[in-house]
Formats: sequence, structure tokens, C-alpha cells
Amino acid sequence: MVVAIWAIVAVFVLLLFTLPAAIKVVAQYERGVILRLGRFIGIKGPGLRIIIPFVDRLWRVDTRIVTMDVPEQEIITRDNVTVKVDAVVYLRVINPEDAVLKVADYVRATSLIAQTTLRSVLGQSELDELLGERDKINAKLQKIVDEQTDPWGVKVSAVEVKDVTLPEGMQRAMAAQAEAERDRRAKIVHAEGELQASEKLAQAAAVLSTQPVALQLRYLGTLKEIATERTNTVIFPLPMDLISAFLGRGSSGKTQ
Repeated sequence: MVVAIWAIVAVFVLLLFTLPAAIKVVAQYERGVILRLGRFIGIKGPGLRIIIPFVDRLWRVDTRIVTMDVPEQEIITRDNVTVKVDAVVYLRVINPEDAVLKVADYVRATSLIAQTTLRSVLGQSELDELLGERDKINAKLQKIVDEQTDPWGVKVSAVEVKDVTLPEGMQRAMAAQAEAERDRRAKIVHAEGELQASEKLAQAAAVLSTQPVALQLRYLGTLKEIATERTNTVIFPLPMDLISAFLGRGSSGKTQ
């Protein structure tokens, strides 16, 4: 009787220790990769899973999109400008078996590949391309990194360059260049405005030269504007044809 009780207690204690190792719960966003005595036997979906304790081993693999920051890298561009660049990588596991069996730590391995690819691609680009063609560079980075991680069952959906830090001297030079460009555009706009104004004035002068009445009306309008000013002296311009008669008489008198 005592032996039976001890046997029951031993079985109870054994179950108490083995049940947690035998019962596994796989979440909806996970896949369970099972190794039996170190050998792959299959992949289990979400739910309650029972394995053989101390014989089977279950690896949970997260199949959600993982956001990974790429540490800041110091890069020399093709036009010999030193910049500091960091990036972010979006990846997810599409083949849990390869992610467990073919790479020890797929997140760390992807991070290292992203760092080396970032230095390689940006080192072949010029500063203007890095600043102005960000989408093109991101697409190139994503393609290269995805090709490297594809054998591991990892899909890299996007690689985005976040911040580009320039040296202070380069920042001042670019600020001066931008200011000079704004001044150039302002002068061009001013010159175009002067050209258009001169063309309109020439057209107006052509119309006034053919319409004496319009010229007289313009003359009267100018007199009205002068009259409204607060001044003690008013100068009235006289037409040249009115003065030419007096000038002609003066010159003829001298010749006589």
C-alpha cells in the first residue's frame, strides 16, 4: 500500500515536471519548427501543441513584419564627401524552416548585410543622388538585401534611408549655394518683369504716337496728378511743335 502511494506520488511529480515541457502554445502570428533529436520533422501552426519532452524541441518563429534599425554608418561618397547615414529595414519570415535551419540569428545577419550594403551602395553614389534620388537608392538597397536574405526564408520588403548628416563645412557651403540660387532666381524674375514692362511701354508709345487725342488725354491726366501733389512749384511741359515756331523765328533773326 505504501509502495503504491509512493508510485502515485512519483507519477504525479513526473507529470508536474514534464507537462510544461510537453505542452506548447503557438500564437496566431507564430509558426513552430519542431526538431526531434536534432532532426527537422515539421512545422506546426497556431494552437495547443504537444511534443515529446526532452526529445522534441520547438522553435517559435515570428512571421510578423519586423522593423530593424541599421546603426549609423560613416560613408565616403563617390565625390569624396564624408557623410553619416542610418536606415531602417522592414522584414518578415516567409519560410520558418529556412529561418531556423540555415541561419543562427536571421535578424542579426540581416542587420549586418544591411550595414555592408548601405556602405557599398552609397559609396558608389554622389551626394546629389543621395539627397535628391532617395527613392531610387532605397529601391536598390532593398533589392540587394532581399537577394542576400532570400536563402534564409526572410523577405525584405523595404529599406529606407532615414537621416543623412553632413559635415558642418558642407552644410555652410550648401546653404551659401542655396542662397546664391535664390538670388539668381530673384534677379531673373526681376529682369523678366522689366522686359515685359518695357514691351508694354513700347506698345503704349506706339499707340500714343498714332493717336494724338490719346496723347492729349494722357497729358491732361498727368497735369491732374501733378495738381494733387502738395508742392509750390509746378512745371508744365509744352509740346515741341508749339515751341518750334518761336525757335525758328529767333534763329532767322540772327541770320539777318
